[in-house]
Amino acid sequence: MQPTPGLLTRRAIATISSPVSQLTQRCWRALGAFGLRWSKMAAVFIIVVAYTTIVRGQQTPATNPVQQPAVNAAGEPVRKGPSFKLPDGVTQVRDLTYAQYGTREMKLDLYWPSSGSGPFPGIVFIHGGAWVLGTKAGFNNQAAYMAGKGYVCVSIDYRLAGEAIWPAALYDSKAAVRWMRAHAAEYKIDPNKIAAVGGSSGGQLVALLGTTADVKTMEGDGGNPQFSSRVQAVVAFNPLTDFVSMLARTQMPVRTGPPYAVPVITKFLGGTADQVPEIYMEASPVAHVSATSAPFLFLHGDSDTTMPIEQSTEMQHTLEAVGVRAELYIAKGGNHGFFNYEPYYQPSLERMEQFLDSVFGKQ
Repeated sequence: MQPTPGLLTRRAIATISSPVSQLTQRCWRALGAFGLRWSKMAAVFIIVVAYTTIVRGQQTPATNPVQQPAVNAAGEPVRKGPSFKLPDGVTQVRDLTYAQYGTREMKLDLYWPSSGSGPFPGIVFIHGGAWVLGTKAGFNNQAAYMAGKGYVCVSIDYRLAGEAIWPAALYDSKAAVRWMRAHAAEYKIDPNKIAAVGGSSGGQLVALLGTTADVKTMEGDGGNPQFSSRVQAVVAFNPLTDFVSMLARTQMPVRTGPPYAVPVITKFLGGTADQVPEIYMEASPVAHVSATSAPFLFLHGDSDTTMPIEQSTEMQHTLEAVGVRAELYIAKGGNHGFFNYEPYYQPSLERMEQFLDSVFGKQ
């Protein structure tokens, strides 16, 4: 006598591992109570078993978990850049205080040529991290490199959004420029030749340094008010230049901006675009472009899915329209943070050096 289909199915149930079989046996009896034919019951049963097994697998920790890579504020894997090495002939001085708010001291690291009479052009480096992450070490390789080429460089910490919202980060950035001028004689800095270099959110801050020197209400109270915060050149790596267009792209049906953009921007600016629209405009460097803006070099990867390349190209065109020098270096295949790893690291360094040497008349 051949076993019936129902008997075969019941035998199959009995072979299932006990944690799943208890649930599936109950499901089988419940389905039988509804008078379903065995074939229909089997189909439903298979689905229940598959789902239960998947859920159970998801709840069971892996015995050898894979180490997940470090990620940046955008949730992207962080690629390891070149190891830091102080070039010959460069002196590093760490943790100098450049501004103070009550007991809160803002620190910078200084890199300067050990020899030569100067005066040397100066550079303020401002790290990225979506205004919520990052430290002054973010640009230590580039700062040390440029110091070896005859520049006095500082790389700064600034107040992140978790500590203070807009415009605190800009106030700190301007205070750092004023600090450089206040200490020009001590460190052999040419006060008439100071550049600002930054990436991503730091690119937004340096772009503002290059466009808001005449906006007195945006200076802040970080010290040395008798000195100017104007910069004579800007190098912006994959910067955000327009909050309004950035959010418009993020909210398009075909998303061209990163999903993290809205929450971090809201945290940084202290509200949504509907709540504080005037702040979104005020914090956008493109809104401050004028004929007195500093010369700009934009460096952007054409595969950047975190900061659309249009953030650079559109501001470049706006600067050129009012007669300001604005150049664009496109890293073919480069994504966000391309300038920190090969094959883009050295070419981007050299392009920055070439631009700044040209602006400051260095031979």
